[in-house]
Amino acid sequence: MEGPYNIPRNYKGENKILFVFSIKSFIYTVIGAFIGVVFYYMFKLLALAFIGTIILIIFAFMGFAIGTFKVPEISGFEFAKKVGGEPIDDVIKRWIMFKRKNNRIYIYKEDAKDEHVK
Repeated sequence: MEGPYNIPRNYKGENKILFVFSIKSFIYTVIGAFIGVVFYYMFKLLALAFIGTIILIIFAFMGFAIGTFKVPEISGFEFAKKVGGEPIDDVIKRWIMFKRKNNRIYIYKEDAKDEHVK
């Protein structure tokens, strides 16, 4: 059977804005810049507009990093072993949800189960 056949396309780069920002990273950059603007105006009132500008750029870059980068897989750190390769914003969202519910984790060991059975 012959006929047209769809070739799979890579859609990964098609949602880019200005070749650097994805939609998600752009939103996080704007949120970080908004927080930086608050500090900028605070420092501007103290006649330190240059320092406020630097802080604004730092917050904007932090927002970009949170929206773009993934947690590196570093075998030396236990935290990085568990979440390595996941987007930073997903890790932060899960941490906030976990802390908000005041969850606890209980670990039962095999030896401990046997002692309670006696």
